[in-house]
Amino acid sequence: MTSLLHINASARGESSQSRAIAKAFIDKLAARRSDLTVDTLDLFETGLPDFGTDAAAAKLAVFTGSEQTPEQAAAWERARQVFDRFAAADIYVLNIPIWNAGVPYIFKQWVDLVTQPGWAFSFDPEVGYTGLLEGKRALTVYTSGVHSPGVPIEFGADFATPFVEDWLRFVGIKDVTEIRFAPTVLTADPQPGFLAAEERARELAGDY
Repeated sequence: MTSLLHINASARGESSQSRAIAKAFIDKLAARRSDLTVDTLDLFETGLPDFGTDAAAAKLAVFTGSEQTPEQAAAWERARQVFDRFAAADIYVLNIPIWNAGVPYIFKQWVDLVTQPGWAFSFDPEVGYTGLLEGKRALTVYTSGVHSPGVPIEFGADFATPFVEDWLRFVGIKDVTEIRFAPTVLTADPQPGFLAAEERARELAGDY
């Protein structure tokens, strides 16, 4: 069996264009591969645990080899449950709308939960960080309402894409394909571009 984790970082539900593009890929792949299982993680609906004082202290304890307090261990276990769901997948599909030049806050919260030492990465004083999730593949879908590559800075910037690309590399996921649909509101008729992005997603499903 091959497991796919769909990480939906949009808050727009059925109206989300990034989600629709991701679904076009997933539906096509599911129709092609009978061995595929799909797990959908709707970040705005899931109720992610906080990564606050106890969790941060638990992480530091791991780095320093110290013993965790019961409160820290409980916070660490809550984060571990989120990570285990992430690590169980072979393929990732991430649909991410660009908010205020960056990723939605809930996506950053999820990243901070799963990106832990000994789980997603290791560290060596001689060679630095090494990602531990090698051999997995990812499809990223980005949408934006105004910004698109090459526009003047007055139309916004994009710090979301380099952040996600760097994070995927950091945890060891190097086989990454990207789909971008932008802009979504400034184009006189954005529908052809949206349909083209969906079709591109279906085409890419043939390579997975």
